[in-house]
Amino acid sequence: MVNILSQKINGRITNYRIGIKAQQPKECLIEFNNVDSASAAGKLIGQKVVWVNGKKTQTGKIVGAHGRNGMVRVKFARPVPGQAIGTIVELIG
Repeated sequence: MVNILSQKINGRITNYRIGIKAQQPKECLIEFNNVDSASAAGKLIGQKVVWVNGKKTQTGKIVGAHGRNGMVRVKFARPVPGQAIGTIVELIG
């Protein structure tokens, strides 16, 4: 198995965390490349990610896994705009 944290990892914002009546724009679901299990996603908890949009950047923290296929939940300090869904984030450690 390749060490996930030793290489540069990019991910994609797939959606906000949603419930029955509301969506949480401060918390996003992110799918990282080469992370395909819940155990691999668990090793990323506590790491920081950055989303870059032109001159603006937003930093978030991975707070938990989402499901069994390697998706993670990331909490941002400020809400992420809807244009961010489908864009790339980078794991900065």
